[in-house]
Amino acid sequence: MKAEFTAIVKRDGNWWLGWVEEVPGANAQEKTKEELMISLKEAVEDILELRREDARRQAQNNFEEVPLVI
Repeated sequence: MKAEFTAIVKRDGNWWLGWVEEVPGANAQEKTKEELMISLKEAVEDILELRREDARRQAQNNFEEVPLVI
């Protein structure tokens, strides 16, 4: 599945700072913009995977996964 998110990025001195609007907690700080974008992508992937695991754990068993397109 492919999804698109919005990264807010800015330079602060020698650092690049970034946040992902749609995913609370997905933020990073790196020395280059390229490294920042990689870190933000990894942060989003990690957070979404943890949320998937949590949702499945809460559902326990006998659940159905249904694609939701927005």
